[in-house]
Amino acid sequence: MSKKEKIILDVDTGHDDAIAVLVAAKAEKIDLRGITVVSGNQTLPKTLKNTLSICDFAKIDAPVYAGMDRPLVREQVTAPDIHGESGLGGPTFPAPAKTAEDKQAVDFIIEEALNSEGELILVPTGPLTNIATAFNLKPKIKEKIKKIVLMGGAYGLGNITPSAEFNIYVDPEAAQVVFDSQIPLVMTGLDLTHQAKATQKIINRISELDNRIADLSVELIEFFRQTYKNTFGFDSPPLHDPCAVAKVIDEDVFSTKEMRVDIELNSQLNRGRTVCDFYNRTKKEPNAEVAINLNKEKFWNIVIKSLSKY
Repeated sequence: MSKKEKIILDVDTGHDDAIAVLVAAKAEKIDLRGITVVSGNQTLPKTLKNTLSICDFAKIDAPVYAGMDRPLVREQVTAPDIHGESGLGGPTFPAPAKTAEDKQAVDFIIEEALNSEGELILVPTGPLTNIATAFNLKPKIKEKIKKIVLMGGAYGLGNITPSAEFNIYVDPEAAQVVFDSQIPLVMTGLDLTHQAKATQKIINRISELDNRIADLSVELIEFFRQTYKNTFGFDSPPLHDPCAVAKVIDEDVFSTKEMRVDIELNSQLNRGRTVCDFYNRTKKEPNAEVAINLNKEKFWNIVIKSLSKY
């Protein structure tokens, strides 16, 4: 079997983060070193509780670390219209027996990177505050990180404003630190993740697995489906965050194009936009591989294979 990839999954656990955690924990290709939590879809106490609840319910033994509870500069933004007041609307969980580690998430990222022999992959699926804070505190860890595969951004339309994607909009200053880090980076943006819609046919496939985690996943998707329909008019909800995890598991799950990506920090209309130089108009050195086309069959097979192992 091929060597496992050491990853830290950095989440702001809402519905699609929860499924990303469930997929990563059972993927043969992944050595899940730890799960770090940031505020985003909801406040940190809520995203942390959601992460612990998912790990507890699914018997995932990866350590969980609480991270930054607010963006670097801007005021806090959350997404109750999409993820509910708890950040994980729909299922109800008992109070989790699993607890967060004493170590702060940023300290864990730094320590894990320094000990990683350059093999660590960071997979952030929320705002980039934890990652940027680690880079700002200990710049030398950037040499030790093999790659960043993040969910965030868009070269087309935004979803929190007409031009900005939620994760980048919540903490654009952190995103700038990460995109300027010179670490190989894959941007898994909305242009790609909107191709990963959980249609009724997909929901049926997950239901047929007939295990409690598959049933939980269906419950999560059904809640997400309703809020996505109400907010965006989508008939089927996109599972954004598992796309980033899937890229670590199978490089061929989606195609990418090298681009220069800059983060808009000042514009009243476009703050938080990932400005992607699709046609190389600026002649600047590319700093990201931007996700373009999803192999839907490969993607859903990856998700369903992991969910089948519970």
